[in-house]
Amino acid sequence: MSRLAVRKTYKLFIGGAFPRSESGRSFVVTDAKGGFVANAARASRKDARDAVVAARKAFPGWSGATAYNRGQILYRVAEMLEGRRAQFAEELGTGKKAALEAVDATVDRLVWYAGWSDKITAVLGTANPVAGPYFNLSSPEPTGVVAIAAPDDPLLGLVSVVAPAVVTGNTCVVIASQRSPLAAITLAEVLATSDLPGGVVNVLTGHQRELAPSLAGHMDVNALDLTGVADAELAVECEQAAAANLKRVLRPAPEDWSADPGTRRMAALLETKTVWHPLGV
Repeated sequence: MSRLAVRKTYKLFIGGAFPRSESGRSFVVTDAKGGFVANAARASRKDARDAVVAARKAFPGWSGATAYNRGQILYRVAEMLEGRRAQFAEELGTGKKAALEAVDATVDRLVWYAGWSDKITAVLGTANPVAGPYFNLSSPEPTGVVAIAAPDDPLLGLVSVVAPAVVTGNTCVVIASQRSPLAAITLAEVLATSDLPGGVVNVLTGHQRELAPSLAGHMDVNALDLTGVADAELAVECEQAAAANLKRVLRPAPEDWSADPGTRRMAALLETKTVWHPLGV
């Protein structure tokens, strides 16, 4: 007798837990040929608000952790992801060789950002020359809660927008790719078992059109990354909503996710604090 396969249940990732959407809704995920793959939870605006609450709660502890410790945790995420290499390759559904290469590139990207954890402050900070008997020091600090619309590249692109946010001490709420959301939830399972405190990364699956404006207008979100927003009208709507509390906004632009990412994304999600201190005191 053949047995029935036990299909995986894909849920949201909020505050370190895996709830179903409070609305009870789901949507169908299909493969490149239109065949059924899975049902994914369709997050609501209430789920998005809950994710922001979780991210805000996690922010003091995560931003207050040492940069070295944040790097250790990102490296642990890379270790765990590599251990589930075959599962991720299967969920990417792009052909075995290409999928395995994408997983390997994602692991390398996490290790690369982990290495920057205790170096970015030295690169972006500075001692400023001033005309007077003072030390004048500028140092970068995390901006807070970041809402991210992830690109359709379901793994490397996703990690390439999440890693720079969290390695610099921010917490985030991520809207996974609507077209290819499954790897995002499997990545959330990796995060949940990688020493990452609950709430640092929160993953929502659902309709970008429904979730993005809600997060853009949320008064407890400090920055908005619109990288994955392909609809120009939606991007403008989100930018306008973000202006209500002067959110810093990363506009959508074409990206080669296999290229060297540089420090641009890390720098974009940091605030600069400048301190004056009298000499000789």
